[in-house]
This record gives sequence, structure tokens and C-alpha cells, in this order.
Amino acid sequence: MSGLKKNLISLSVDQKRSLINCDDKNLSVRQQCELIGLNRSSLYYEPIPVSAETLAIMNRIDEIYTACPFYGSRKISAQLKREGHDVGREAVATLMKEMGLTAIYPKRNLSLRNMQHKIYPYLLRDVTINAANQVWSADITYIRMSGGFMYLMAIIDWFSRYVLGWALSNTLATDFCMEALEMAFRYGRPDIFNTDQGCQFTSEEFTGLLLAREIQISMDGRGRALDNVFIERLWRSLKYEKIYLNEYRTVPSLRTGIGDYFDFYNNGRPHQSLGYLFPVEVYKNNR
Repeated sequence: MSGLKKNLISLSVDQKRSLINCDDKNLSVRQQCELIGLNRSSLYYEPIPVSAETLAIMNRIDEIYTACPFYGSRKISAQLKREGHDVGREAVATLMKEMGLTAIYPKRNLSLRNMQHKIYPYLLRDVTINAANQVWSADITYIRMSGGFMYLMAIIDWFSRYVLGWALSNTLATDFCMEALEMAFRYGRPDIFNTDQGCQFTSEEFTGLLLAREIQISMDGRGRALDNVFIERLWRSLKYEKIYLNEYRTVPSLRTGIGDYFDFYNNGRPHQSLGYLFPVEVYKNNR
């Protein structure tokens, strides 16, 4: 591998974005992205536009779900009606699907799957997690904005709760998940990578990055209600302590806000479950 290629691989996504020249007459933006290994979609983040009424309902669904992640469409619809919103269960279910929200309780379908994708077995039953980089986990959540919304994907280390990588997108395509994964690989590699059975995580592109590094792939099975409990707690903390307290109008400001929060979460926020240590202290001392 050439020295230039190695240097490009080591660059962060933001550094790669800074190399793109949209006015270059010799190389198109697509060609530049291919040369430096940057997903083209990551250049054009814009919040998904929806009507003000629909966005208000989606934001309220997100608030109810964040407080009660075990609520399904039936209970959320009932709560909305109590608050004066005439939204039926089917409409709530449709919005929850678009938002990527799934109630945490044993049920027949945990997430949207592509039936042509390979599903890997769950590897963490009765496994004791006693070291950093033993198990990583990933998930996607809805992030509200003023006038729209985005999707956020993050990867955490189970043992230390350290946030290793994250990315924003205005679609649920696989690209931004791979972007977060490449960011996480700067810290090394886990023995096991655990996700749900969502189509992003079962795609050949995503699993291929894991298999190329000889990482064991684990996927939540049916009825496993609490497999993502650590990252669900991360989402709750992020939304209560950052997102709900601010009104983000632009994607760059949202990116900065989330980046600042994850830096605080990793390096300055004591965790009761970690004996009031910071995740960075646990992660670096137990690898």
C-alpha cells in the first residue's frame, strides 16, 4: 500500500471533506470522493424536510419513546390522543418505522431486515464482559432539528461505555454506518461486534468490513429485549442533556453539538455504573 493511500486512510471524515474542491474542473466531486475514500453522501447532509405538523408529532413520539423505550405504537398513539393529537396507531407505526424506532420488549420482529442478507447468530449469551475492545455495539437513532431531522449512528465499547465512532445522515442508507465504523477502527478492533438485524448492519458492505478484520459478528435474536441497553442509555443521555436543550437549525451546528457532547460523555461525565469514573479512564486502563 502506498504511503499516500495510508495517509488518506488515517484521515478523519472531516479532514477528508476539507480536501474536496467542488470547483475542480478536472475531477468531479464523485471522482475526488473515490480517490480519498469518502462516501459522497457525507458531503451533502441536509435535514429531512417534513411539514411542521408532522415534525411536531415525530418530535413528540421521540420524547415519549426516549422516556419509555418499551412503548410500542399502540401506547404511543394512546398517549398522543390524551394530549389532543388525533393520530391513529397505524400512522404512529409508520412514523416510528421512518424514525427507526422499535419498542424494547420481546416481539416477533426486532427491526427492518433484508431477507436476502445473511443473519449471524447471537454470541453473547452467558458471556462475561471484562475488558475493553471485547465487545462493541452499534445502533441508530432519530435526532430532531428545527424544520427537519437526521439519523445518528454510534458505536460504543460495552465494557467502558466509551463512544468510539459516530456519523450523521439524512437517510438510513448503509454509507454513514460504514463511516462510523471506520472512525471506530482508529481505536483498534473488538473481538465481537454486536448489532440488531437491521438491513444496514446485515449488508455485505458493513459485515465485509468486520470480516476483513477477523471480527466475530453477533446479532440480537428474537426476544432479546435488552441487548442494546447500553447504547439506549447513551441515546437517552444525549437527548436529555444536549438535543432537547438546544434548537439546532443547521447540520454543521448539530454535528458540532453532538461532537462536543460525545467528547464530554467520554472524557468528563462520571458514570455511576463505572464507579463514577469517566469512560475514557475505564477504556484506556482495561484494553
